[in-house]
Amino acid sequence: MTQPDTRPALEALRAQISRLEGRSGRERAVLPFGVGEIDRRLPGGGLALGALHEVAGGGADALHCAAAGQFAAGIAARATGKVLWIVTRADLFAPALQQAGLSSARVIFVEAGTDRDGLACFEEGLRHGGPGTVVADVARLTMPASRRLQLAAETSGALGIAIRRWRRQADAADFGQPTAAVTRWRVSVLPSGPLPVPGVGRGRWRLELMRARAGESAAFEVEACDERGRLALPGAADRLAVPAALGDRPGAAASGRGRASA
Repeated sequence: MTQPDTRPALEALRAQISRLEGRSGRERAVLPFGVGEIDRRLPGGGLALGALHEVAGGGADALHCAAAGQFAAGIAARATGKVLWIVTRADLFAPALQQAGLSSARVIFVEAGTDRDGLACFEEGLRHGGPGTVVADVARLTMPASRRLQLAAETSGALGIAIRRWRRQADAADFGQPTAAVTRWRVSVLPSGPLPVPGVGRGRWRLELMRARAGESAAFEVEACDERGRLALPGAADRLAVPAALGDRPGAAASGRGRASA
């Protein structure tokens, strides 16, 4: 009696296990930062699309949280498609997103009443496949929850960005716990560069790549996102070049609800 061929079933099972563990045999599309020193540290030369990434401010104060929000907005500005932005606090300031290159016309804002509701919206937004990028305020992120988010992002190809924010500084230790996110970033505000005349120059950040799957940790001093969402090394703005095809150009400023984590 001929034995049934079980190889297709085994291959399907291996593929399912690989997805659940956050691995994929195929090459992921990436979104380069356009800064060689950063892109060389990332597998594939850029931020992986169809994946979950974590961002946090270098401190619990509003200034550092704003920098984390603008960093996320700059990434979303350079990616394609609509952006679903989920918040759990009424402190999102839309013009700050515009300043980082993300037009309000591209953003759909969702306010979640609780952190649990926010995570549910985050997962559903990633799984839906409509938005190109989903950004969400996230306080606590467990390994099982992050795996669900990572799998949802892989399935749809959307870019997921979890902005880690805490109501109490004591809860910040959760950011050090392992998750399924492909990268983990921390953004700290630095004094802006001096100008030849009195005034405030372009913002500067200490950008830390704290974790990169199959990559290396690193720290950079960068100039904050410009009006097209691009970073630059201090004094190297003229050398920065990101192909326009990678993202939608910011349109005219749109009025709307002013709520941006910045």
